[in-house]
Amino acid sequence: MAHKILIVEDEHELLDFLKIRLEANNYEVIAAADGKEGFEKAHGEKPDLILLDLMLPKIDGYWVCNLLKHDKRHEHIPIIIITAKSGEENVKLAMDCGADAYMVKPFEIQELLAKIASLLKK
Repeated sequence: MAHKILIVEDEHELLDFLKIRLEANNYEVIAAADGKEGFEKAHGEKPDLILLDLMLPKIDGYWVCNLLKHDKRHEHIPIIIITAKSGEENVKLAMDCGADAYMVKPFEIQELLAKIASLLKK
């Protein structure tokens, strides 16, 4: 059975690119274009892993990550932050919210696929 990945990303080009690449690697993909939709889909779809942007409409990625990681039903879901925000302070904030990994855009797709595979093996 294919692992289900939720992508929460408001840049449509990147969302489409990630969806195509993940589906080509036999992942089932669910997409959300803002933080509120992402949070709702995380509850309803029960993904195996979440790719989460930080700068999102409605609810930012920090809040989404924090809300999911402090909920017993979802705390086990690995979250990879994918963002344009670099710098140690941003990484620390994301990790404090419960993120499992942090990748700065633009990133290498092979690096992302390797990180996904490693987090899903846990």
